[in-house]
Amino acid sequence: MGRADIGLGGEPGGAAAQTGHVIWWGLRVEEFWPRIGLNGACMMTGTCRDSGEVSVEESSGCGVEASVVASSEVSVVEPSEVSVEGFSLSVDLKNTMVMEKMTADAQFRPKMVSPRVSDYFVVYPPTSAPPTKNPLQQPHNSPRISIGSKIQVPMIKTATITFIAIATSLSIFFSSPSKTSYHNLFISTSDNASISQHLFTLTRRPHVAGSHANAEAAAYVLSTLDSYDIPSHIASYDVLLTYPVSRSLTLTRPPPDSPTTFDLSQEIYKGDPYADVADEVLPTFHAYAKSGTVSGPAVYVNYGRVEDYAILKGMGVNVSGTVALARYGEIFRGDIVENAYDAGAVGVVIYTDRKDYGGGGGGAKWFPDDKWMPPSGVQVGSVFRGTGDPTTPGWPSTGTCERLSDDEVEQRDDVPHIPSLPISWADGDAIMRSIGGLVAKDDWQGGIDAPVYRVGPGPGLIELSYTGKKVISTIENVIGIIEGGEEPDRFVILGNHRDAWTFGAVDPNSGTATMLEIGSTEWVEENREMIASRVVAYLNVDSAVHAAGFHASATPQLDELLKQATQQVQDPDNSSQTIYEAWVGSSKSNEPMIGRLGGGGSDYAAFVQHIGVPSVDMSFGKGYPVYHSMYDDFTWMKKFGDPMFHRHVAAASVWGLVALKLADEELLPFNYLSYSHELQKSAEDLKEQVSDKGINLVPLFNSIEKLKRAATKINNQRKALEENKGWESIWKKDPQKVREWNDRLMMAERAFIDRDGLSGRPWSKHMIYAPSKHNDYGSKSFPGVDDAIEKATSLNTAESWRLVQHEVWRVSRAVTHVSLVLNGKLT
Repeated sequence: MGRADIGLGGEPGGAAAQTGHVIWWGLRVEEFWPRIGLNGACMMTGTCRDSGEVSVEESSGCGVEASVVASSEVSVVEPSEVSVEGFSLSVDLKNTMVMEKMTADAQFRPKMVSPRVSDYFVVYPPTSAPPTKNPLQQPHNSPRISIGSKIQVPMIKTATITFIAIATSLSIFFSSPSKTSYHNLFISTSDNASISQHLFTLTRRPHVAGSHANAEAAAYVLSTLDSYDIPSHIASYDVLLTYPVSRSLTLTRPPPDSPTTFDLSQEIYKGDPYADVADEVLPTFHAYAKSGTVSGPAVYVNYGRVEDYAILKGMGVNVSGTVALARYGEIFRGDIVENAYDAGAVGVVIYTDRKDYGGGGGGAKWFPDDKWMPPSGVQVGSVFRGTGDPTTPGWPSTGTCERLSDDEVEQRDDVPHIPSLPISWADGDAIMRSIGGLVAKDDWQGGIDAPVYRVGPGPGLIELSYTGKKVISTIENVIGIIEGGEEPDRFVILGNHRDAWTFGAVDPNSGTATMLEIGSTEWVEENREMIASRVVAYLNVDSAVHAAGFHASATPQLDELLKQATQQVQDPDNSSQTIYEAWVGSSKSNEPMIGRLGGGGSDYAAFVQHIGVPSVDMSFGKGYPVYHSMYDDFTWMKKFGDPMFHRHVAAASVWGLVALKLADEELLPFNYLSYSHELQKSAEDLKEQVSDKGINLVPLFNSIEKLKRAATKINNQRKALEENKGWESIWKKDPQKVREWNDRLMMAERAFIDRDGLSGRPWSKHMIYAPSKHNDYGSKSFPGVDDAIEKATSLNTAESWRLVQHEVWRVSRAVTHVSLVLNGKLT
C-alpha cells in the first residue's frame, strides 16, 4: 500500500478553514476506510469564504456516495458524550492531520500523521441538532455507532527479518458489509509501481547478512515504515556467521590430460546493469561449511538422498574415501553434505544440473535471454542443518550472552563434518565427463546434450580446499508496530527475511517489497514467552513471486481462511477468474493443494515447530532457476518473474487480507475440523506403513475422533452465533467471554508442542509437523513416529519397534490435549 494520503478522489480534497469553521466529511456507514478508522469517510472539495460559509462539492472518484450535510460555525463535543443513530457525522480530524496554514479560497490535501487514529471530535452546528433527514442514508439504513474516545486501527508487528504484527480487533465493531467493503478497498489500493520501486531499491546491491549493504537495506525498511507513520525500531542480535577466505577445486584426469583448476566465479554478462557492484557479491561458498582440504576419486550420487546411496550400494559402488558429486534439487543442501558424510565420503561438490536449472539442455537459452541459469551460475547457501545461531541453541544471541565454544559447536549433529563447495553446471559437466564405471540409472541422467552419466568412482580425482572464517556479526531485525484498540496484547505477525545471498530479487526481497506494500529465530527465541501466549498467527512470505501460479502451505486450521481470501482477489494472470479458481484449476481435485509447514526452509519454522503458532506461507510460483545466484536480480524479476508486478500486488492482497480477517473477526476464523481430517489421512497412511509390525494405532484414531467432536462443537457454536449476531450481545454483556473463546482457538495449536521435543531433535517440539530427518526442506507428518520407524526398520529389534509404539502414544496424547483445549473445560 502506498502512503495513506487522506482524500480518496483523484482531485485534491478539502477546504481552507478559518477560525470556527470546519472541513466537512460525508459519512456512510456501509463503507469503511481502515487507515483512518472512520466509517466510509469521503472528503469534499470546498472553499472557505470570508462570509463564513463553506461551499462544498463532492470529490470525484471517491468510491462512496457523499453529499453536503451542513456548513456553519461549530461547537466541539467530547466523543465520549456522543452516541449517534441514523445520522451522518461530520468530523474535524485536526488532531491527526497535517494542515498547512491556508488563506481564503486556497485548497489543500491533508496528510495523515499516524495510523493510530485517536481523540476524535464530533462536530455539530451549534444552533441545531443533527439533520433529521440524512442525505447519505438513502437508500441504506445506518446501524447505530457509538464513538469512543480512542479509535484505532489494527496492530502490526513487522520485521534480518521484517515482521508486521496486527492486533485482533478494532475499538468499534462494524457490520459484515462494512468489513467486506474496506477489505475490498484494501485490495484495490495495492500499487504495482510502489512495489516495483521497493524491490528496485532493496536489490541495488548484494546484501548478505552482517554486511554494510544489509544494514542499509534495514535502514530503508525502517524509513519506509516511518513514512507510513508506523512506529518502528530495530532489534539487533550478535550471531555467528561464516564467510569464505579461500577455496579451490582441481580435477585431475588420467594422462595425457592435464589437471584443471576451476575458476569458481560467476560471469558478468554483456550489458549487466549490476556489473559495477558485482565485486560485492561474495565468492561462491557454503555458509558454515567445514574448513579443510580433501581429495579422492569422484563418485556421482545423483541428488545425494539416502535412497540414492542405497542404490549405489546395490550397484556395488563404495563411496568411502571419495568426493561426492551431487546435483542440487529434491533435498536441502545441508542434508546432501550430511548424507555424504554418513556414506563415508570425505568431501562434497554440489552443482546445478542443466536438466533441472538450465532449461534441459539442447537449444535452450539462459539469462539474460531466458529465465534459466547461465553456465557459470552457482547456487550458494547454508549447509547448517539447525535453526538460528549455532552457538546459542534455544536462547537469543544478545550482547554478552552464553555461547557454546568452537569445540562444542563442532560436536553438534547439525553442523557439517566434511568440506563442501557449490559449483556451476559448466564445472559439474566437466567433472561428470571424467567419471567412469557403471552407467547411472535413466532417472539419474542429464539433459539433451549432456554426456552419459556414470557413477564411478573415478578415474577423475578431485581435490577440494575450503577455508572459512567465523565472525560474530550484528544482524538487525526491523520491527514495525500498529497497535489495535480492543486487544492490543494479541498479535498477528507478518514476516519476511531481508538479507540475501546476492541481490535477492526473488529470495527474499520480493517478499520484503510485498510487505512494505502492506534474524527471525533469534527474535523468536528472545520473545518466546510473549509469542507463546499472545500471537494469534504468523503469516510468512519468503519469496513472494517466482512465476505464475499461487501456492500456499499452512497449519490446517487456516485452510478455510486461505480459500476465502483467495476467492476475493483476482488472478494476476487471468482476469476472468479469482486466484482461488486458478489455484483449484492447477490441482488434481476440486480442492486447492495446500502444503504443510513441517519443512525447515524458512522463517515459519521457529513459530510452528518450536512454539506452536498457527502459520501460513504463500507465494506465486514454486522455485526458480537462478535461485541463490548472482543472477537473482531486479532485471530477472522484471523480465521473467513478474514483468508488470501484478503478481506482487496479488500476493500483497492475499497476505494482507488474511491478516485483516484475523485481526477483524470477533471470533477467530480457525477451523480445527480441517486439522482432524488431515490427521485422519496421515493416520491411515501410517496404518498401511506398519500394518504387519504389531503397532497399536487405536489410541491415535481415538484421539483424532475426540478432536473431530471438539472441532465440530465449537464450529457449530460459532455458526449459530454468527447467524443470529449473537456475538454482538455477548460482546456487549461479557467481552471476556469472547476473549476466552478466542483463547481456546489460539492456544489449541500450542497443545501439539511437547516440551521435550522430538527424540534426538529437542528444538523441534511439534508432534505433528517437523522436517524430515534426512531433508530439512521436506515436511513429515508424525515426525517422531517416522524417525522411530526408520530406525526400527534398520535395526528390526523388538526394542526398536517398542519405541515406535511409544512415539504413537506421544502423538495420541498431544492430539487429545488439543481437543481438551478446544472444549475449554477441565476433565
